[in-house]
Amino acid sequence: MTDKDMLFDYLLRLGDNSLILGQRLAEWCGHAPMLEEDLALTNIGLDLLGQARMFLSYAGEVEGNGRDEDRLAYFRDTKDWRNLLLLEQPNGDFAMTMARQFFFDSFQYLQFEALSNSTDERLAGIAAKSLKETTYHRRHSTDWIIRLGDGTDESHERMQRAIEALWGYLPEMFDMDAVDEAMVVDGIGADVAALRPEWDEYVNGVLTEATLTRPEDSWSVRGSREGKHSEHLGYILAEMQFLPRAYPDAKW
Repeated sequence: MTDKDMLFDYLLRLGDNSLILGQRLAEWCGHAPMLEEDLALTNIGLDLLGQARMFLSYAGEVEGNGRDEDRLAYFRDTKDWRNLLLLEQPNGDFAMTMARQFFFDSFQYLQFEALSNSTDERLAGIAAKSLKETTYHRRHSTDWIIRLGDGTDESHERMQRAIEALWGYLPEMFDMDAVDEAMVVDGIGADVAALRPEWDEYVNGVLTEATLTRPEDSWSVRGSREGKHSEHLGYILAEMQFLPRAYPDAKW
Protein backbone atom coordinates (compact mmCIF):
# COMPACT_ATOMS: atom_id res chain seq x y z
CA MET A 1 0.00 0.00 0.00
CA THR A 2 1.18 3.50 -0.76
CA ASP A 3 1.22 6.25 1.85
CA LYS A 4 -1.94 7.67 0.28
CA ASP A 5 -3.67 4.29 0.46
CA MET A 6 -2.76 3.93 4.12
CA LEU A 7 -4.06 7.37 5.03
CA PHE A 8 -7.27 6.66 3.12
CA ASP A 9 -7.77 3.38 4.98
CA TYR A 10 -6.99 5.03 8.31
CA LEU A 11 -9.56 7.77 7.73
CA LEU A 12 -12.14 5.17 6.71
CA ARG A 13 -11.69 3.41 10.04
CA LEU A 14 -12.34 6.61 11.96
CA GLY A 15 -15.30 7.61 9.83
CA ASP A 16 -16.87 4.16 9.72
CA ASN A 17 -16.70 3.81 13.50
CA SER A 18 -18.63 7.02 14.02
CA LEU A 19 -21.13 6.37 11.24
CA ILE A 20 -22.09 2.84 12.26
CA LEU A 21 -22.43 3.71 15.95
CA GLY A 22 -24.45 6.79 15.02
CA GLN A 23 -26.74 4.61 12.92
CA ARG A 24 -27.23 2.23 15.83
CA LEU A 25 -28.14 5.10 18.17
CA ALA A 26 -30.63 6.41 15.61
CA GLU A 27 -32.57 3.19 16.10
CA TRP A 28 -33.41 4.36 19.63
CA CYS A 29 -35.25 7.45 18.36
CA GLY A 30 -38.77 7.25 19.83
CA HIS A 31 -37.92 4.11 21.82
CA ALA A 32 -35.66 5.28 24.66
CA PRO A 33 -36.85 4.70 28.25
CA MET A 34 -37.58 8.41 28.81
CA LEU A 35 -37.96 11.53 26.70
CA GLU A 36 -34.78 13.15 27.99
CA GLU A 37 -32.77 10.07 27.05
CA ASP A 38 -34.47 9.87 23.67
CA LEU A 39 -33.16 13.37 22.96
CA ALA A 40 -29.72 12.63 24.42
CA LEU A 41 -29.16 9.52 22.27
CA THR A 42 -30.38 11.36 19.18
CA ASN A 43 -27.97 14.23 19.82
CA ILE A 44 -25.05 11.87 20.41
CA GLY A 45 -25.94 10.09 17.18
CA LEU A 46 -25.92 13.42 15.34
CA ASP A 47 -22.50 14.23 16.81
CA LEU A 48 -21.21 10.91 15.50
CA LEU A 49 -22.74 11.57 12.09
CA GLY A 50 -20.96 14.92 11.97
CA GLN A 51 -17.67 13.24 12.82
CA ALA A 52 -18.25 10.61 10.14
CA ARG A 53 -18.91 13.29 7.52
CA MET A 54 -15.64 15.05 8.29
CA PHE A 55 -13.56 11.88 8.24
CA LEU A 56 -15.19 10.44 5.11
CA SER A 57 -15.03 13.74 3.22
CA TYR A 58 -11.32 13.89 3.94
CA ALA A 59 -10.92 10.23 2.97
CA GLY A 60 -12.60 10.87 -0.37
CA GLU A 61 -10.26 13.75 -1.11
CA VAL A 62 -7.22 11.66 -0.20
CA GLU A 63 -8.39 8.80 -2.42
CA GLY A 64 -8.87 11.17 -5.36
CA ASN A 65 -11.33 8.98 -7.27
CA GLY A 66 -14.29 11.33 -7.08
CA ARG A 67 -16.01 9.63 -4.16
CA ASP A 68 -17.41 12.10 -1.64
CA GLU A 69 -18.79 11.34 1.82
CA ASP A 70 -22.12 10.15 0.38
CA ARG A 71 -20.52 7.77 -2.11
CA LEU A 72 -18.38 6.28 0.63
CA ALA A 73 -21.31 5.94 3.02
CA TYR A 74 -23.95 4.60 0.65
CA PHE A 75 -22.15 2.72 -2.09
CA ARG A 76 -19.67 0.46 -0.31
CA ASP A 77 -20.41 -3.19 0.44
CA THR A 78 -19.76 -4.86 3.78
CA LYS A 79 -16.28 -6.10 2.88
CA ASP A 80 -15.16 -2.51 2.30
CA TRP A 81 -16.19 -1.24 5.74
CA ARG A 82 -13.61 -0.84 8.50
CA ASN A 83 -15.70 -0.14 11.63
CA LEU A 84 -14.99 -2.07 14.82
CA LEU A 85 -17.11 -5.19 15.29
CA LEU A 86 -18.23 -3.85 18.67
CA LEU A 87 -20.12 -0.98 17.07
CA GLU A 88 -22.26 -3.05 14.73
CA GLN A 89 -23.61 -5.27 17.50
CA PRO A 90 -27.38 -4.95 18.06
CA ASN A 91 -28.66 -2.43 20.59
CA GLY A 92 -30.26 -5.08 22.76
CA ASP A 93 -31.75 -3.59 25.90
CA PHE A 94 -30.78 -0.19 27.28
CA ALA A 95 -28.00 -1.71 29.41
CA MET A 96 -26.43 -3.30 26.33
CA THR A 97 -26.52 -0.01 24.44
CA MET A 98 -24.97 1.91 27.33
CA ALA A 99 -22.24 -0.69 27.88
CA ARG A 100 -21.27 -0.55 24.20
CA GLN A 101 -21.34 3.24 24.30
CA PHE A 102 -19.28 3.43 27.48
CA PHE A 103 -16.54 1.13 26.24
CA PHE A 104 -16.21 2.98 22.94
CA ASP A 105 -16.55 6.47 24.43
CA SER A 106 -13.73 5.68 26.86
CA PHE A 107 -11.56 4.57 23.95
CA GLN A 108 -12.60 7.33 21.55
CA TYR A 109 -11.88 10.02 24.12
CA LEU A 110 -8.27 8.87 24.42
CA GLN A 111 -7.87 8.36 20.67
CA PHE A 112 -9.15 11.84 19.80
CA GLU A 113 -6.97 13.32 22.52
CA ALA A 114 -3.94 11.72 20.88
CA LEU A 115 -5.03 12.61 17.33
CA SER A 116 -5.41 16.26 18.35
CA ASN A 117 -1.60 16.33 18.23
CA SER A 118 -1.38 14.76 14.76
CA THR A 119 1.09 16.23 12.28
CA ASP A 120 -1.78 16.17 9.78
CA GLU A 121 -3.38 19.54 10.56
CA ARG A 122 -6.74 18.66 9.09
CA LEU A 123 -6.97 15.39 11.04
CA ALA A 124 -5.84 17.17 14.20
CA GLY A 125 -8.58 19.76 13.72
CA ILE A 126 -11.29 17.13 13.26
CA ALA A 127 -10.05 15.27 16.34
CA ALA A 128 -9.95 18.41 18.48
CA LYS A 129 -13.54 19.29 17.57
CA SER A 130 -14.69 15.71 18.09
CA LEU A 131 -12.92 15.49 21.46
CA LYS A 132 -15.20 18.20 22.85
CA GLU A 133 -18.24 16.15 21.86
CA THR A 134 -16.76 12.88 23.07
CA THR A 135 -16.03 14.38 26.48
CA TYR A 136 -19.79 14.75 26.94
CA HIS A 137 -20.49 11.32 25.43
CA ARG A 138 -18.14 9.64 27.90
CA ARG A 139 -19.61 11.49 30.86
CA HIS A 140 -23.13 10.53 29.78
CA SER A 141 -22.42 6.81 29.33
CA THR A 142 -20.32 6.70 32.51
CA ASP A 143 -23.23 8.07 34.51
CA TRP A 144 -25.52 5.37 33.16
CA ILE A 145 -23.05 2.56 33.91
CA ILE A 146 -22.90 3.68 37.53
CA ARG A 147 -26.63 4.36 37.77
CA LEU A 148 -27.63 0.96 36.42
CA GLY A 149 -24.80 -1.05 37.94
CA ASP A 150 -25.39 0.33 41.43
CA GLY A 151 -29.17 0.49 41.05
CA THR A 152 -31.74 -2.23 41.49
CA ASP A 153 -31.00 -5.95 41.44
CA GLU A 154 -32.44 -6.17 37.93
CA SER A 155 -30.54 -3.17 36.52
CA HIS A 156 -27.31 -4.51 38.06
CA GLU A 157 -27.88 -7.96 36.55
CA ARG A 158 -28.67 -6.53 33.12
CA MET A 159 -25.60 -4.31 33.09
CA GLN A 160 -23.32 -7.11 34.24
CA ARG A 161 -24.73 -9.36 31.53
CA ALA A 162 -24.20 -6.66 28.88
CA ILE A 163 -20.58 -6.12 29.90
CA GLU A 164 -19.85 -9.82 29.69
CA ALA A 165 -21.57 -10.14 26.30
CA LEU A 166 -19.46 -7.34 24.78
CA TRP A 167 -16.14 -7.91 26.50
CA GLY A 168 -14.60 -10.06 23.78
CA TYR A 169 -15.10 -7.34 21.17
CA LEU A 170 -12.97 -4.83 23.07
CA PRO A 171 -9.39 -6.07 22.40
CA GLU A 172 -9.81 -5.17 18.71
CA MET A 173 -9.89 -1.48 19.65
CA PHE A 174 -6.24 -1.67 20.71
CA ASP A 175 -4.88 -3.77 17.84
CA MET A 176 -2.13 -2.27 15.68
CA ASP A 177 -1.58 -3.38 12.08
CA ALA A 178 0.70 -2.09 9.32
CA VAL A 179 -1.56 0.89 8.59
CA ASP A 180 -1.67 1.96 12.25
CA GLU A 181 2.06 1.56 12.62
CA ALA A 182 2.79 3.57 9.47
CA MET A 183 0.50 6.38 10.67
CA VAL A 184 2.28 6.46 14.03
CA VAL A 185 5.72 6.56 12.39
CA ASP A 186 4.61 9.51 10.26
CA GLY A 187 3.21 11.29 13.32
CA ILE A 188 -0.29 11.19 11.83
CA GLY A 189 -2.08 8.47 13.77
CA ALA A 190 -2.49 7.39 17.37
CA ASP A 191 -0.72 4.46 18.99
CA VAL A 192 -3.91 2.80 20.21
CA ALA A 193 -2.03 -0.04 21.91
CA ALA A 194 -0.40 2.54 24.17
CA LEU A 195 -3.86 3.80 25.19
CA ARG A 196 -4.83 0.52 26.84
CA PRO A 197 -3.38 1.19 30.34
CA GLU A 198 -5.18 4.53 30.69
CA TRP A 199 -8.39 3.01 29.30
CA ASP A 200 -8.12 0.13 31.78
CA GLU A 201 -7.61 2.52 34.67
CA TYR A 202 -10.67 4.58 33.78
CA VAL A 203 -12.93 1.61 33.01
CA ASN A 204 -11.86 -0.29 36.12
CA GLY A 205 -12.60 2.73 38.28
CA VAL A 206 -16.10 3.13 36.83
CA LEU A 207 -16.89 -0.59 37.12
CA THR A 208 -15.79 -0.57 40.75
CA GLU A 209 -17.98 2.44 41.55
CA ALA A 210 -20.87 0.72 39.76
CA THR A 211 -20.34 -2.47 41.84
CA LEU A 212 -19.80 -4.40 38.61
CA THR A 213 -17.27 -7.18 38.02
CA ARG A 214 -14.72 -6.89 35.24
CA PRO A 215 -14.95 -10.07 33.10
CA GLU A 216 -12.03 -12.38 32.45
CA ASP A 217 -10.25 -12.00 29.09
CA SER A 218 -11.41 -15.43 27.97
CA TRP A 219 -12.46 -14.72 24.36
CA SER A 220 -12.01 -12.18 21.58
CA VAL A 221 -13.28 -11.53 18.06
CA ARG A 222 -11.46 -9.55 15.37
CA GLY A 223 -11.48 -8.95 11.63
CA SER A 224 -12.81 -5.47 10.84
CA ARG A 225 -9.51 -4.22 9.44
CA GLU A 226 -9.68 -6.96 6.80
CA GLY A 227 -13.35 -6.28 6.03
CA LYS A 228 -14.59 -9.27 8.04
CA HIS A 229 -17.79 -8.43 9.89
CA SER A 230 -20.67 -10.01 11.74
CA GLU A 231 -23.98 -10.56 9.97
CA HIS A 232 -25.35 -7.47 11.70
CA LEU A 233 -23.47 -5.01 9.50
CA GLY A 234 -25.27 -6.25 6.41
CA TYR A 235 -28.64 -5.45 7.95
CA ILE A 236 -27.47 -1.98 9.01
CA LEU A 237 -26.24 -1.18 5.50
CA ALA A 238 -29.36 -2.59 3.85
CA GLU A 239 -31.48 -0.10 5.76
CA MET A 240 -29.05 2.80 5.60
CA GLN A 241 -28.19 2.46 1.91
CA PHE A 242 -31.55 1.49 0.43
CA LEU A 243 -32.80 4.91 -0.68
CA PRO A 244 -29.65 6.25 -2.39
CA ARG A 245 -29.09 2.91 -4.12
CA ALA A 246 -32.70 2.72 -5.28
CA TYR A 247 -32.62 6.32 -6.55
CA PRO A 248 -28.92 7.03 -7.23
CA ASP A 249 -29.60 10.18 -9.25
CA ALA A 250 -32.10 11.72 -6.84
CA LYS A 251 -31.61 15.37 -5.91
CA TRP A 252 -32.65 16.60 -2.49
